[in-house]
Amino acid sequence: MRGHLALILHAHLPFVRHPEHEHFLEEEWFFEAITEAYIPLLRMMQRLMADRVPFKLTMSITPTLCAMLQDQLLRERYVRHLELLIDLAEREQQRTRKDPQLHQLANFYFELFSENRRFFVEECKYDLLSLFERFAQTGALEIIASAATHGLLPIAQQQSSEAARAQVLIGRDTHVDVFGAEPAGFWLPECGYAPGLECTLQEANLRWFVLDAHGLLFAKPRPCRSIYAPCYTPAGPVAFARDPNAGRQVWSAKEGYPGHPAYREFYRDIGFDLPTEYLGSIARGSRKFSGVKYHRITGPGNEKQLYDRTAATNAALKHAIHFLEQRREQILGIGQLGFTPIIIAPFDAELFGHWWFEGPIFLEQFIRRTAKQSDLRLTTPSEYLAEHPTQQIVKPAASTWGENGHLAVWLDPGNAWIYPQLQSAADRMTQLARQHTNTVVGQPLRSTKETSAGGAPALQLTDRVLKQLARELLLAQSSDWAFLMKTRTAREYATQRTIDHLARFNRLHDQFVATMISEEFLRDCEWRDNVFPNLNWRYYA
Repeated sequence: MRGHLALILHAHLPFVRHPEHEHFLEEEWFFEAITEAYIPLLRMMQRLMADRVPFKLTMSITPTLCAMLQDQLLRERYVRHLELLIDLAEREQQRTRKDPQLHQLANFYFELFSENRRFFVEECKYDLLSLFERFAQTGALEIIASAATHGLLPIAQQQSSEAARAQVLIGRDTHVDVFGAEPAGFWLPECGYAPGLECTLQEANLRWFVLDAHGLLFAKPRPCRSIYAPCYTPAGPVAFARDPNAGRQVWSAKEGYPGHPAYREFYRDIGFDLPTEYLGSIARGSRKFSGVKYHRITGPGNEKQLYDRTAATNAALKHAIHFLEQRREQILGIGQLGFTPIIIAPFDAELFGHWWFEGPIFLEQFIRRTAKQSDLRLTTPSEYLAEHPTQQIVKPAASTWGENGHLAVWLDPGNAWIYPQLQSAADRMTQLARQHTNTVVGQPLRSTKETSAGGAPALQLTDRVLKQLARELLLAQSSDWAFLMKTRTAREYATQRTIDHLARFNRLHDQFVATMISEEFLRDCEWRDNVFPNLNWRYYA
């Protein structure tokens, strides 16, 4: 009996566009992800297509990531970033010319950065999303939607059902705007689910979503086929469950493949090893990752040895073969129960290439070898549902894929202070949306001055303010800020981002209620936080 495997890559970054600064450290999160994850994944799909290797892959590309990939300012800054890396790699070629192994690695990085620039500028014309869309049109790639700013929906729903609804519907609308098609699937941020969310997904005409394993295992009634078949919810949308065994082998640095000593060490970087004066514009006087890493993991407690690209590639090939063997054995055992199973294997897309440098090699080799098998087939959740439309109906349990399976990561003494502020802003947003939801373009509002200082019609100004209020609230709700506060990896930045968005929301709200809008302040907010140009603030009503 044949079994199915659905590889789901969740591509997401928070909105880190900062036009107010020429150089901003957190924007480099975005640049690194393009160089090390998104371009390698696109090149992988190009090679598979060119070699006529059949494959199926599912990706969520979140609205905030789409907005940054579409942004002309960030596109131009990314090219300048690559040019700085190419310059650094050229200088490294000269510096390491007397050390054959280091020189070979410097040549590797020069070719890597140069090829990425050629691909991004000449082949993609600065537009990676169009290439993702072309792969989707072939049927090999299914792109699914996600919440507007990766807000944690169980918490948002508990505080304000309207706020959770807006996250879903604005996320769905953004997907349609970007890719020109209605999404079938939806990525719940952090796989965060609470009973009732399926009703909002149904309203958005979404057919399926992914839970962590315990979200389905503790459903009522218990699923007859465990996590190896989807289940309908009473409202309609289908719940697929993440397989923990497949996930653990890939993402765990201790138990899984990325911790192998042959792979490239993430944290050892010349940005911390070489003088800042030598690093020049790539460092700008501070210690940070450059992207040039010469060492391999080697092993705990050992002095790091130089990276060997051939050895790392061979390790990725062996791990791809092992992963395929493990999934085939898994399918063989499940198949004896008398149904056609599906294994759901979701991962952060940035794992492949950014955190695990050899991840794209592993993924490509796994796909190529799976294509030759008859007992395991790659599929997408939508395709599986089309072939197996009759499934059990259950009520899933509250769950996330965070530590211990619930909300502890995002509800912690270090970040809990944000939620009363978010709830207050959501309540005020809902109140304003209900007051103005029936206004029609061209109809003056009594609660607002007829014209602003610049002469704009009052209704147009009202629409702009309500859109910007929604943007600031949505951006403040991003689950990334609470996560970074908890992990302390960028706590000051995450804290400041939350404070700034809430401060702009509060100031705009107070001006709007007093009918004394400062257009200069409004324009500044629109310039800084220019995400979701077609945002429908009426969803809050």
